Amino acid sequence: MTDPKAIQPSALDQLPDRDPEETAEWQASLDAVAREAGPHRAAYLMRRTLERAEAGGVALPKLLETDYVNTIPTSAEPGLPGDPEVEARITAWNRWNAAAMVTRGAKHGVGGHIATFASAAWLYETGFNHFFKGKEADGSGDQLYIQGHASPGIYARAFLDGRLDEAHLDNFRQEAGGNGLPSYPHPRRLPWLWEFPTVSMGLGPLSAIYQARFNRYLTNRSIKDVSASHVWAFLGDGEMDEPESTAALALAAREELDNLTFVINCNLQRLDGPVRANFKIVQELEAQFRGAGWNVIKTLWGTAWDELFQLDTTGALVRRLREVPDAQIQTYQTRGAAYIREDFFGKDPALAEMAKLLSDDKILECFHLSRGGHEARKVYAAYRAAVEHKGAPTVILAQTVKGHTLGEGFASKNANHQMKKLSVDEFKTMRDLLELPIKDSDFADGVVPYGHPGADSPEVRYLQERRAALGGPAPARRTHALAPLPAPAEKAFASFDKGSGSQNVATTMAFVRLVKDLVRDKETGRRWVPIVPDEARTFGMESLFPSLGIYSPKGQTYEPVDRDQLMYYKEAENGQILNEGITEAGSMADFIAASTAYATHGEAMIPFYIFYSMFGWQRTADQMWQLGDQLGRGFLVGATAGRTTLTGEGLQHADGHSPVIAATNPAALTYDPAFAYEIAVIVREGLRRMYGEAKPGEDQNVFYYLTVYNEPMPQPAKPAGLGVDEAIVKGLYRFNTAESAGVTAPANAPRIQLLGSGTAIHWALQAQRLLAEEWGVAADVWSATSWSELRRDALEADAALLRGEERVPYVRQALHGAEGPVLAVSDYMRQVPDQIAQWVEQDWSSLGADGFGLSDTREAARRHFGVDAQSIVVAALAQLAARGEVKAASVKEAREKYGL
Repeated sequence: MTDPKAIQPSALDQLPDRDPEETAEWQASLDAVAREAGPHRAAYLMRRTLERAEAGGVALPKLLETDYVNTIPTSAEPGLPGDPEVEARITAWNRWNAAAMVTRGAKHGVGGHIATFASAAWLYETGFNHFFKGKEADGSGDQLYIQGHASPGIYARAFLDGRLDEAHLDNFRQEAGGNGLPSYPHPRRLPWLWEFPTVSMGLGPLSAIYQARFNRYLTNRSIKDVSASHVWAFLGDGEMDEPESTAALALAAREELDNLTFVINCNLQRLDGPVRANFKIVQELEAQFRGAGWNVIKTLWGTAWDELFQLDTTGALVRRLREVPDAQIQTYQTRGAAYIREDFFGKDPALAEMAKLLSDDKILECFHLSRGGHEARKVYAAYRAAVEHKGAPTVILAQTVKGHTLGEGFASKNANHQMKKLSVDEFKTMRDLLELPIKDSDFADGVVPYGHPGADSPEVRYLQERRAALGGPAPARRTHALAPLPAPAEKAFASFDKGSGSQNVATTMAFVRLVKDLVRDKETGRRWVPIVPDEARTFGMESLFPSLGIYSPKGQTYEPVDRDQLMYYKEAENGQILNEGITEAGSMADFIAASTAYATHGEAMIPFYIFYSMFGWQRTADQMWQLGDQLGRGFLVGATAGRTTLTGEGLQHADGHSPVIAATNPAALTYDPAFAYEIAVIVREGLRRMYGEAKPGEDQNVFYYLTVYNEPMPQPAKPAGLGVDEAIVKGLYRFNTAESAGVTAPANAPRIQLLGSGTAIHWALQAQRLLAEEWGVAADVWSATSWSELRRDALEADAALLRGEERVPYVRQALHGAEGPVLAVSDYMRQVPDQIAQWVEQDWSSLGADGFGLSDTREAARRHFGVDAQSIVVAALAQLAARGEVKAASVKEAREKYGL
């Protein structure tokens, strides 16, 4: 034992010992056990004592790691209901067809993954047979986040169920001709089957947590009672390396999300080799989840190990299992009994004696085949314990063998993730192992056949009966025939038409004011879901706190420090605002759950997520793709937008590129509005398109990205005339001409068209005045509300021309007949306006804030990037000089005059 004098002081040393004599007796007892029975026995007693204390509610730090054995002992397992033999045959057919599908696809070079489902088959089958509720069950059924590489097994089950046929399976990863199956779970490609895209590693677990949380939000706000729904997330142990996989574990525990279960398939392998070659991933994950407050269930060993554990009277077997690293466990999987006897059992005399009682067949059965994740009884016990546990989410750590039943060439081999096919001989060996009635003659021309017991077979009837009892097929995505949401009162939008007069208003404030009016709407106000990552005060949203409340499942258990103020910090169980703390990833996961509630729960919700534009797309663009994949709808709002508007913050806060990233997403409709009335028009159109009456052929499964600025500026009245709203939505309209702006330019003056977006239009308007008054040039100013929508329309026009249809891009129509060259400017890199250059008939030039940001005043930053009014003037003169419409000397004179 360690010398007590060498023990380091702890927190307990700060507390008075009320009974030093009793303390000494406990310590002496521990010393005696260690001395007489050994340190292992002392450690065992201490662990059991800590477990007893935890179970009894004694306030002690939790035991973070338990022995490398099953959490639920065999004696405590509930009996497996149903017909285990039929379930085994169903699983065998699914294993076969999953492998056959990928192997047949390999002939076309499309690849696929075999080994993942082979290891996880029972994890899915047990759930489908006994736990996973379908859409006809209470609430909205369960939400299933399927591990991406296991998709062939899910397709195989849908084939057995009659939802897919052989033609579908033969089109695995071949979607271009229609009737194909996407590689991975993908709602946009197979929207009747898949609900959640999960193959972008780490996003599945993060989204699952926020989906479970959003389910509680819907219930607590009385939108829909989905308390019976359970979220299941199937993950790989290698996937847990992704930071997003574990980023929100504390949230799930803090909010006691017992409607959530993670099932981590611990086959100990990632793509290139062992997950933790020299360590133990199961133990690491157990400590991580327990430390975060989760209920942890380990399902590691199958029933073949029961005999070994009964023989382990000294604890030597348990100690050895804890110390063997994962890579060595994998090696045992591929070696013979003699090697295992020497390397595993031979390290300890007690184990060597135990091994003498075991036959070679018994050793191979245990080390090659018997894993907890491969036995329905073990998995059922874990799942039942998970759904019955209250007060915390559960993670099940299920140990499996990657490539199980695929033969010695696959099982636990480092390369099996990249192995795409089995040979005919390997299939025949697999057939014999699974006892499937497939004849050698069925392998026509060396092509592996699909297998099906028949639509009226006991297996198919059983499968369908179990699914009917659980609420219908799963996985499944429902497109509910929802009535369009009524349009909010026009007053909310029309109030922006008259402008702000002499008052300076930032477009961020204009957007927040609009939302404040919309959430008061009697018909749709309760369906808004405001989401903000701990920056509500930055965006002027604190006025929403007392009226809407910040969602908290605990309500408000304290008196807020600002309770005596009008805009106090109010939390409520039925609060409407989701204030996520400093996590853009968590906020995006919130947004995805809310934006797809129309399908997941049959409830149309209107999320808007407002964030620093620099930190939204840049940090979480992968989730924006996930949002598009999942057919989400709502408003993303990049606030404090632009490279030069956020004074003082500097490079890391200066967004010059979010519209570029957004433009790469086919589902994103990106707008850079300059004025408050433009925001109102765009939001009204977004509500109509996503939630109202769709036009023929219009895709409602889009989301809007609006950039708004923190620079207070006068907000003008909306120009009069027909078609302005439509032009704003399409992306471009003439805000004014030199004549309507009242600037003085000579008759027959050279003319130029200035296109500006967002805050840049104010520099264009200043340049318009300077050009007229100081250089005799007439400029018309256009508001480019969406460069990317102009480009999208132009690309569609090009595609139409290839089909033989005559169609002129809108940008060309809008600028038709406009005199002079075009100069475009924005607060973003030039690549943003340059998106439309090739479709503009006039001479084209652009200005933008390319490069890294910097800290300074707005004026200095704009001069630095060459986008201020004076820089626009010089660029305009240069364009006109190149055309011979102004003197070349004017360009040099202007540069010198403005200090450029």
